[in-house]
Amino acid sequence: MNFSKEIIGWFAENKRDLPWRNTRNPYFIWLSEVILQQTRVAQGTAYYQKFVAHYPTVQHLAQAPETEVLKLWQGLGYYSRARNLVFTAQYVTQELGGVFPRSYTELQKLKGVGSYTAAAIASFAYGLPHAVLDGNVYRVLSRYLGIYTPINAPEAKQEFEQWAQQLLDKNQPDLHNQAIMEFGALHCTPQKPLCHRCPLAANCQAFVQNAVEILPQKLKKAPKKNRYFNYLVLKDTENNTFFTPRAAGDIWQGLYDFLLVESTEQLLNQAEIEDYLHQKLEVPQGSFALKVVSEKYKHILTHQNIFAVFWVFEVFFKIKATNLLEICNLQAIIKLPVSRLVEVFLIEHKNSINESNTH
Repeated sequence: MNFSKEIIGWFAENKRDLPWRNTRNPYFIWLSEVILQQTRVAQGTAYYQKFVAHYPTVQHLAQAPETEVLKLWQGLGYYSRARNLVFTAQYVTQELGGVFPRSYTELQKLKGVGSYTAAAIASFAYGLPHAVLDGNVYRVLSRYLGIYTPINAPEAKQEFEQWAQQLLDKNQPDLHNQAIMEFGALHCTPQKPLCHRCPLAANCQAFVQNAVEILPQKLKKAPKKNRYFNYLVLKDTENNTFFTPRAAGDIWQGLYDFLLVESTEQLLNQAEIEDYLHQKLEVPQGSFALKVVSEKYKHILTHQNIFAVFWVFEVFFKIKATNLLEICNLQAIIKLPVSRLVEVFLIEHKNSINESNTH
């Protein structure tokens, strides 16, 4: 059996009509691959179309303010991808004359472009014989070849890359790469793969060994860390509030947050929150009134769980910016990039947030 011939034949009959498949423009291919990292195609397609409409060339993206790009990216998560988009667009524009590298090695030197993305651009844009290796490809290869090495083990990448490259059709690597990824996404799925009508079944080791449900193998992940975010939404008489971009070195870098108090083992209660206002912010008695306490939110990230509550206070003084805290009118925060957690709060409490301070 010719593995590549079979999956390319399957691809010809079953492929989805996706916008980035109708181009060899390396900018569009790079953009789509970065968006689709850690993102489902159904969600990523709409974002790809928004980015292409806003930034039709790499030069347009290079000129965009990072805050604007983060806002357009809002909801996709893994925001370092958006920051890397801006950095790389500027580098390609300013240092490479607006032309993407034409080799796999040079592509890997771009910020945010690893071996997978470089192989995708190299094969889809330039027809170069480099095999892609994403989650779908890992799964297909593990099952077809009967590889029991856990796909998240340190040694897995080299082993699977060698097999992927060996099976690659060097004459049409673009078709082969698209086919194997699509095959994993639609046919050889994590749950309930379509083995009963699979063109590879006769030679699939997982199928022959009745091991489809246990392959690919994965090492157990370390338990997630729990974090507790107590947000203070302080509204003054002019409807201003503290609203500050998050610093580097933590989640959501560059996204905007309300005044945040992070506690260690659990969320704070009202007495503790009000004590923080009195002691830490040096706010006198009688100068604020609790208006809304949100429900408790649980926001799940890859390596941590965020538990959060938003406390909305009316304050009877003018909020002023400090060296560490910026201020923003509550009517204007919709224009700034925020985490999905803050976005959900703003949507669910829109009315109470935007009501004018009546005192």
